[in-house]
Amino acid sequence: MTGSPVLEVRRLTKLFDQVVAARDIDVTIATEEVVSIIGANGAGKTTFVNLVTGYTHPSGGSIRFRGQELVGLPPREITRLGVCRSFQVPQVFSTMSVLENLMIAHGLSDRGRGAGLSALASRDRVEACAELLSVYRIEAYRDRPAALVPQGVRKLLDIAMATAREATLLFLDEPTSGIATEEKFAVMDIVMAALAERKATVVFIEHDIDIVERYGRRVLAFHEGGILADGPAADVLGDARVREHVTGRRRA
Repeated sequence: MTGSPVLEVRRLTKLFDQVVAARDIDVTIATEEVVSIIGANGAGKTTFVNLVTGYTHPSGGSIRFRGQELVGLPPREITRLGVCRSFQVPQVFSTMSVLENLMIAHGLSDRGRGAGLSALASRDRVEACAELLSVYRIEAYRDRPAALVPQGVRKLLDIAMATAREATLLFLDEPTSGIATEEKFAVMDIVMAALAERKATVVFIEHDIDIVERYGRRVLAFHEGGILADGPAADVLGDARVREHVTGRRRA
């Protein structure tokens, strides 16, 4: 790991009744790192992201972003600080156009609250959103309702909406889920190039090991609410415990 810490998590724990969803998680993520989170269903991946982004409150532990404690802050305040996320199912306004979706997301970055579209439609904001459409290569869909664009475009729109908020640390929840196999690398190439240009720190949850191998410089393997392995992608994916509990791959 290189660079100064952007996220420091210590002894993070979450209990749902008697179920341990997060177990004494300790992890530090540096500025501009690209980290992939892997694990079987129920391993604690999404719980971890929900805890960091404020959608779930921990039972114990500390979450510090650039030295500031996040525990107890609401999601909107955490977003304003620069910790943003996209979702496995894109969170878009289906009846609004692609551009209007971006304008709303851009407006939410102003003092943490939105406004009507007429108030949001300043020349500077429209130009900034049009630039994002170009960066994510979805400008051809600018005026089309979000409900009528392909799944890959909705994924790119959801991520563009997250980065409209000047994300310093961005969590992507299964960015290639629902995308055709022949399109997944093209979509990820667009996303990773855009985020590298913004010098964002990226943490993405992914089940597709081909995507993890290609884009995850560092991998966190979750198992039963804790981190089973943490290190360079090749080392973690080659770990016998990870092969047994996560990937199901056997050594040749």
